[in-house]
Amino acid sequence: MHRPPAKDVPILALAVLGVGTSGPLIAATRAAPLAIAVWRNALGAAVLTPFALLRHREELRGLRRTEWITALLAGLMLGLHFATWTPSLSMTSVASATAFVATQPMFAAFIARLRGEHVAARAWLGIVVAFLGVIVLSGVDLHLSQRAFVGDLSALCAAVFAAIYMTLGARVRQTVSLTSYTSICYSTASLTLVALALITRQSLLGFDGSAWLKICALTAGAQLLGHTLFNRVLKTTSPTVVSVVILLEVPIAALIALFWLHQVPSIWALPGALLILAGLVAISTAGQARGAAEHGAEGADAAFEAAASSGAHHAALIPTDG
Repeated sequence: MHRPPAKDVPILALAVLGVGTSGPLIAATRAAPLAIAVWRNALGAAVLTPFALLRHREELRGLRRTEWITALLAGLMLGLHFATWTPSLSMTSVASATAFVATQPMFAAFIARLRGEHVAARAWLGIVVAFLGVIVLSGVDLHLSQRAFVGDLSALCAAVFAAIYMTLGARVRQTVSLTSYTSICYSTASLTLVALALITRQSLLGFDGSAWLKICALTAGAQLLGHTLFNRVLKTTSPTVVSVVILLEVPIAALIALFWLHQVPSIWALPGALLILAGLVAISTAGQARGAAEHGAEGADAAFEAAASSGAHHAALIPTDG
């Protein structure tokens, strides 16, 4: 990995801080979990869709059937990602939920292998290390409470949906612009979440002003600002560097939760979280090294840009945020 240009360092810092606020803001918002997920996606779509209609109208009209289907499926997976990630933060700690949802590269590697793609030995080693971390951390949370363990499983499911979303998104972004793609994704995710909220009878309205402020901050910080800045620095900074920087979301979220929400993680959870992070670093750097060697920097950047449009947090093996 090469050191990023000096002008990109503060941008990276601001971006990772933006995505790092996601977990604590969700945990602090007094609203139904699915309502939080609905509004962060709906507000994101409301910001991006007008630009897509004004600047990419012809592109949207000319999208092929397969592009529409893949983009809509990606949006469905994004909606399911938020439907499992957001509730997890009300059941387990921010530190644990963020660590588990960050395991997305682990599942992306399995998907890549199922599709017949080569996965480097270093990535498999990282998967083993990260999986051991999952076992340790989930065991600690199960010892604390069954509810925390269920929250861990929910965040782990969110990581699976994120991996599928990233894989589909990388395919669409080969031919579809970022603005058009994210507009479709955020809109589809919003409709998916609205349907789930109606089925589970979770109210989408009736919050106080404080809850709406937190939802707006979540949309501006994690949904729009963080990933937009990550896309910005990809022109001059290696995707490998960006992928590893994004992993800093885990300790940042844990620290914010510690000082703001007074969530003190168990000392026994630390080894598990460290194993997960170490494994994810190995997976991310192995995937980027191979991607750069086989496809060139331009291909790796394009794949990362597709994944970074989530909300979070990439090429097929690069992690996303919640």
